[in-house]
Amino acid sequence: MGEKHIDELSGVETTGHEWDGITELNNPMPRWWLWTFYATVVWALAYTIAYPAWPMISSATTGVLGYSSRADVKNELAAAEAAKSDYIEAVKSNSVGDILADDKLRQLATAAGSAAFKVNCIQCHASGAQGSPGFPNLNDDEWLWGGSIDQIYKSIAHGVRFDGDENTHASEMPAFADIIEPKQVNEVAAYVASLSGTADTPELAAAGAKVFADNCAACHGDNAKGNKELGAPDLTDAIALYASGQAAIVSQVRHPKHGVMPAWGARLGDVNVKELAIFVHSLGGGE
Repeated sequence: MGEKHIDELSGVETTGHEWDGITELNNPMPRWWLWTFYATVVWALAYTIAYPAWPMISSATTGVLGYSSRADVKNELAAAEAAKSDYIEAVKSNSVGDILADDKLRQLATAAGSAAFKVNCIQCHASGAQGSPGFPNLNDDEWLWGGSIDQIYKSIAHGVRFDGDENTHASEMPAFADIIEPKQVNEVAAYVASLSGTADTPELAAAGAKVFADNCAACHGDNAKGNKELGAPDLTDAIALYASGQAAIVSQVRHPKHGVMPAWGARLGDVNVKELAIFVHSLGGGE
């Protein structure tokens, strides 16, 4: 072994390492640092003895305290399932009206309904429930089949013109191109458009009023305010399901479109349908 080299200025032994004429002093670590290091070593050994740590062939050491993070997760999941089952039972046993009247249950149902809406309904009604051509806007207070909580529930559960459900909403507007003259079609379209101030030929509205009274009032009402029992829309506003304007009204009178909505009750179950009804009602347009 070579002789130890002592730094002349500090009197401290060097390690023998040198970089560009700078030598490294072999100063000892601070005592507090060493004791902290030793304490962490002891803590690590104690931890591996107390808790599961050392891997074995098909398992691991269980630790003297018997702790298991998997058991904790299992217990938390079981508690969550128990709470969920209590909520589901409450939704099952209460009507949508009762759920709406219970603040806590309503909040839970609204949150669950929002999630269900994103999965099942946005394809037609859009992510913000604002609808699209042929699919109603669920945010306003214009309802074809009624906007009370019970009416919304029925519409979701049984659908509209859905062949697989005998309780579905069912109505059909005749194709008036086969019933009245083309001139009368234009006249009644002008009259209907005039009710919302969108008529292109308002001079035809007076004649169209008679055509309306003879052919349309039975469903849409004498005042053209519609009939929710028949799904007949209110014609006095400018809200149109498919397209707006007098030309669109002419097309609808001649060859009406009839939308179809699935009956979600059989697909999703009563709990999810109630949650969806509560959520749709919460959007602000519910009656």
